Amino acid sequence: MAGKQPPQQQQQRQGGGESRNEGEGSRSAARAYNEATERFVRSGKVEPAARDAARAVEGTERDDLRRAEEEGKRHSHGEDPAVKR
Repeated sequence: MAGKQPPQQQQQRQGGGESRNEGEGSRSAARAYNEATERFVRSGKVEPAARDAARAVEGTERDDLRRAEEEGKRHSHGEDPAVKR
């Protein structure tokens, strides 16, 4: 059957809307994250949150945070070579 489209494309074209499953790189999730980040920045809470984080890293939570970081790294696939620090 020439010209038959995959079901996902048919659903998008017939419904006129977006598919529920956007897969990796979800545009709606990226949009929601960006909007929430922008609201947080505009709220004026960035500096207090940064001070709280610095206190946690330098204070009594230091060991717990290091353990949590190491645990996360054990589940990681490594650093992204495209990211340069």
